[in-house]
Amino acid sequence: MHRKQKQHSMSELKLRRLVELNQRLREDLDRSRVRVSEASARDTRDFLVPSVWGPVDKRDDPYAPSGGGYDCSFRKCKE
Repeated sequence: MHRKQKQHSMSELKLRRLVELNQRLREDLDRSRVRVSEASARDTRDFLVPSVWGPVDKRDDPYAPSGGGYDCSFRKCKE
């Protein structure tokens, strides 16, 4: 009889896990989303896609290397 109880508890555990997974999937499905067509129509410029937005002025490009900074070597840094 001990074996039947163990099988029953394993079945309940599997059922509970499936129910929890189902709940998480439902929550994910209910999450609000933005359609690709709407997202692509926005005016937010993506500087990493110059083929779409054209060349980027260096002062407007957040990914361009900065002129200032530190010259660091193994022992010390200096401006």
